[in-house]
Amino acid sequence: MSGQPSVILATAAYDHMIRFWEAKSGRCYRTLQYPDSQVNRLEITPDKQYLAAAGNPHIKLFEVNSNRAEPVITYESHAGNVMAVGFQCDGNWMYSGSEDGTIKIWDLRAPGCQREYESRAAVNTVVLHPNQTELISGDQNGNIRVWDLTANSCSCELVPEVDTAVRSLSVMWDGSLVVAANNRGTCYVWRLRRGAQAMTYFEPLHKLQAHDGYILKCLLSPEFCDPHRYLATASSDHTVKIWNVDGFTLERTLVGHQRWVWDCIFSVDGAYLITASSDATARLWSVSTGEAIRVYQGQKPTVCCALHDGAEAPSTA
Repeated sequence: MSGQPSVILATAAYDHMIRFWEAKSGRCYRTLQYPDSQVNRLEITPDKQYLAAAGNPHIKLFEVNSNRAEPVITYESHAGNVMAVGFQCDGNWMYSGSEDGTIKIWDLRAPGCQREYESRAAVNTVVLHPNQTELISGDQNGNIRVWDLTANSCSCELVPEVDTAVRSLSVMWDGSLVVAANNRGTCYVWRLRRGAQAMTYFEPLHKLQAHDGYILKCLLSPEFCDPHRYLATASSDHTVKIWNVDGFTLERTLVGHQRWVWDCIFSVDGAYLITASSDATARLWSVSTGEAIRVYQGQKPTVCCALHDGAEAPSTA
């Protein structure tokens, strides 16, 4: 493959395959095998060079612009399903969260795991605060914890709903809001505030009963989504809902998937949403109209997706 595509779109499915797609045509142009396990999460590095695939219990890093089938490196110190993976804004380090109850930090320029935090319950979701110095995790017991990377300790802990797993977390691009979605279809929204000694604390803002089933992913829209700020919620009820963050009113419901919707990601301008579903498809939606513009047809249930469209909108892909 010559020349790096401006839009990188990848999905992973139960057939242990990772697929790269042409966003505009819907054609699959490359596949990678992940023989060890299913893939739980995909993430693309900020420079578009690598794709991280989180499985059970490893994380593998693949070259994006290559025909090489083997991973560049495999990260091996987790002992259970890796449910969360992401990168610091400069791409110097990676974070991960696992059902083994740990959150780990990996320096991509050095071997092995550099730091480990103990959550004492299976970790379902981890996000990096835009300040790049705090990780926020959610676990199976319903705990949300803030990990201060500077102090190297847990600086804040709360339980929005006792014994209800926190499935997904999302932080607004400016660090003003955090949303937690749980297994009862509820989203909790807080304002993030700075207290004494610059400690983060959560000021309750809204409780949203978004779905009747599980919420499998919640996601706040990116910086350049204008003029509105949105929250997307993907659910076991086969739908994705788009909420206006100003008042948390329902803007539209994306209908078309036939099974659980596991994952979603906004385009960089917030105009489009990619979703991944157990119905063996990923879909490209227009956020403004709610229409499905493209269907990416796989072979088996599709459980995660990753998109990096840089400074260009998907329409110019």
